Order: sequence, then structure tokens, then C-alpha cells
Amino acid sequence: MQKRILGHSGLEVSAIGLGCMGLNFGYGQALSQQDGIALIRAAVERGVTFFDTAEVYGPFTNEQMVGAALAPVRDKVVIATKFGFDIDPATGKQSGTNSRPDHIRAVADASLKRLGIEVIDLFYQHRVDPAVPIEDVAGAVRDLIAQGKVRHFGLSEPSAQTLRRAHAVQPITAIQNEYSLWTRGPETNGVLQACEELGIGFVPYSPLGKGFLTGAMSKDTALADGDFRRILPRFTPEAMEKNQALVDLLKRIADTKAATPAQIALAWLLAQKPWIVPIPGTTKLHRLDENIGAADVVLTADDLAEIERAAAAITVEGERYPAHLLATTGR
Repeated sequence: MQKRILGHSGLEVSAIGLGCMGLNFGYGQALSQQDGIALIRAAVERGVTFFDTAEVYGPFTNEQMVGAALAPVRDKVVIATKFGFDIDPATGKQSGTNSRPDHIRAVADASLKRLGIEVIDLFYQHRVDPAVPIEDVAGAVRDLIAQGKVRHFGLSEPSAQTLRRAHAVQPITAIQNEYSLWTRGPETNGVLQACEELGIGFVPYSPLGKGFLTGAMSKDTALADGDFRRILPRFTPEAMEKNQALVDLLKRIADTKAATPAQIALAWLLAQKPWIVPIPGTTKLHRLDENIGAADVVLTADDLAEIERAAAAITVEGERYPAHLLATTGR
């Protein structure tokens, strides 16, 4: 597996990481602890060194799974987790954002315990909290770094302005925003530009469009009860039918490369910047192998130009989130 460095931080990770959320949260079907651990360890065996989780996944159980899986290879991997929500420890119910410094410290301690580790490699604010100045958030993480509980600071879904303000207090190693061929906001909202200027790595989540860009879904796909995609505007049958044009584009390029649509989608991201590290998720071993194989797919300048021309003629149908969730991004 090729390696990449997140910005100017010196933090080296595999060119493709593993987003662990979907192993037991979010998609209506969960792997058992045993099967989830097996998949994570299979990723390690294949050279993946970058693993992403969060306290809210489960909640709490995803961190436990990731920690148990990576315990035998702790010194060879990078573990990222996140803070920033109010979660009732008894019921698991989430009630908005909470990035008060005392809460950040409490979450760090709890995550360390669940993961079974002594230091969090990369600690993201999961969503910007409008009630807490970002300078206070950055200061709290700076203190955790000084205490040896955290190594690197990250943000998820910040605006470019918030990113710059936070970075001035505590250098940010990476941001994690949604980015793919059907979610290209970071190219126009100043976030990618700020990352380039400040030497910050970019970690695209949902780089395969929450599964749609793999080509395995259609307007007739029935989503399971509990699958959060059921509330997303892009996953209505009408939207999926219209957005099939993007999958058709990926298939056309894939056919010329002896690759799959998913591999082209990931290779396209890797070709954008050398400090971009996508974290596709999967519950299936063959999909894990497919995703990892994307690191070996070479897109030429002509390939990228063709993708750009064709994509420009396609209008993506539907917002990526419903209004109430979209409002929590870009703060």
C-alpha cells in the first residue's frame, strides 16, 4: 500500500484508509463484534494503516470494536476518533453539539478507555459547535496534546474561516469533509484552498457517495430499516435514477482501465492532491480489496480531463443531507 502524509504534519498514513462507522452503525445492518474485528484486521494485513471511528458511532460500540481489532498492531496504525456531540451515556440518545472544553476532556478520556490506547492519534471535532468559540475548542485540544493524550487535531465539516481561526491556535493536521465526484463543495467553498495554503491534510468521507458511486445501487434498491440513507434526498428513487448518469461515466472510464466504478471514484480523489486520503467504508472483504486496489489505478491527465468534461454536463439531483443536517455543516 502506498503511503501519504497529511499536509505538513508529518503524519504518514496509507493512501486509502478505512472508515469504520458502517461496520456496526448507520446502515441498518451491523456486523458482529467478531466479524467487524476480522474485517479490520484483514485491512491491516493488506497494508491499511489509517482507521476512522467516533464516539457517536453506536454510540460508543464502534470505538470498542476498532480498539479491540487494532490492539495487536497498535504501534503500526493511526487511529482517528471524534468528539463534539451531547450523548446520553445511559440511552445513547444524541441531543445536539457540545464542544465545551470540559466536555472535550471527558470525551478524550472515555475514548481512550474504549479504544484501549494511551494516546489518540488524530482527534477531530465532529461538527462545529456554534455555542463555543473555535479558539476555545482548539485550545482544549492543544492542552490534550501537551498532556500526551492526543497527537494531532482535526476538524470535520468546518467552513474555511473556522478552519483558519482554529489553525491559528493549534495547528490542524487534517480536516474530514464529504468529498467525491458527486459532492464537490470543498472545491468552491474555500476549504481545499485553505488546506493547501496552511499545509493541512484532507480526508474525504463518503468518497463513494455512501455506496451509490460503486454502481451497486439503482432506483429499485430497497434500503433496510434503520439505514440513514433513507432520509437523504439523493437516495430517493427519482434522484438515484437521475444520478445514474454519474455512475455511467465512472463505468465508461473503468472499462478502459480494467477497473471498477468505485476504483475510478477513489483514484479520481487521489489524483486531486497528494495530501488527500479517502476513507471508504465497507462490511465486505471483496469490497475492501476493491477499494484498496484503487491506489494502483493510474488516471492520466487526459483521463482526468475527460472525467471533468463529462461530469460538468451532469447535474447531481438532491442535496447530500436534509436541511436540518445540512445546517450543521460549513459553520
